[in-house]
Amino acid sequence: MQTIKMKNNTYLLDGYSIVGPLEGKGPLKDYFDYILKDDTLKEKTFEKAERKLLENIVTGAIDKAGLKTSDIDFFFGGDLLNQIVSSSYTARELEIPFIGLYSACATMAESIGLAALFVDNGLAENALAATCTHFSSAERQYRFPLELGNQRAPTTQWTITGGGASVVSCLKSKVKIVAVTFGKVLDFGIMDVNNMGAAMAPAACDTIREHIKNMGRKTSDYDFIATGDLGKLGCEILFDLLEQDKIILGKNYQDCGCMMYNKTQRTFMGGSGAGCSASVFNGYILSKLKKGEFKRVLLVSTGALMSTTTNQQGDTIPSIAHAVEFEYVGAQNENNLAAAQKPKNENFSKNSLKNSKNATKNAKNRAKTKKGEKK
Repeated sequence: MQTIKMKNNTYLLDGYSIVGPLEGKGPLKDYFDYILKDDTLKEKTFEKAERKLLENIVTGAIDKAGLKTSDIDFFFGGDLLNQIVSSSYTARELEIPFIGLYSACATMAESIGLAALFVDNGLAENALAATCTHFSSAERQYRFPLELGNQRAPTTQWTITGGGASVVSCLKSKVKIVAVTFGKVLDFGIMDVNNMGAAMAPAACDTIREHIKNMGRKTSDYDFIATGDLGKLGCEILFDLLEQDKIILGKNYQDCGCMMYNKTQRTFMGGSGAGCSASVFNGYILSKLKKGEFKRVLLVSTGALMSTTTNQQGDTIPSIAHAVEFEYVGAQNENNLAAAQKPKNENFSKNSLKNSKNATKNAKNRAKTKKGEKK
């Protein structure tokens, strides 16, 4: 079945979000953990800035969850740059077993879903799911160099600078992961790279339809349903497609891309990028979940799976959407975070300790090498 229900108690321990200066002026500014003042992060290139951004997001999530890097058994991550280099280089610094992913802007839900399956099946005790994007690095990879000052199409979305990370765990928390629906790759025949919302809407429709059918629910059963980054036009198309299947989205539905900016920020159809649903979920949505203001949430991250090469060759744009359902379960054994439950499998602790020592040793060796090169 396309939808996988968790067999055991699998929780979202905590999440962390960082956004750029523009995003920090938007409607959700009070919900992000950190707002950058300088989107270069004092790096020489935007690509290196994106890498540092993800490193800060990941370490922030681990710290906020009350864990150490050595407590994380697997890192699931991806981004939009070629060969997912931001995630790979971040994984190099962490020295945590890494599973690299690419579902474009659907990567947040995909990474949480896979992390939940590992934890639910006893393959990990704590798993990290993370992704991010940077406006400036994405623009010059997928569109044009910023210095050209190209005019943007009215249907264009704005790739956000930001991202988020979630720690999935067997340790009890207030937020439980209930089920995951992995999407199918669908193609609506859209060829315009400046109209991502139209390309992704069919995938969002299919995943939402399959998830609520397989779970035996209605859209009204959720306090909040969020799509990844369809933007204003994509949302309108999604409404129409779901209505054909007699599925009605109500006031409990919003799109993360539409939520990110206000009308005066001139981002046209709204926000986009892998970091869009990642930052909104780990900021705004998770905050509401932990307080019990949302009892049941469905996150549907959406992604366009084209590349610069396929676009130049005149191909259409396939898309995908993954969904994760969360449930507020209240305060359950809150002392677990302080007491840090004894692992069910002691090999996890031994391996974590060993990995931590190796990581420290390797970091010192790299530092010595760099000092030697400078001399």
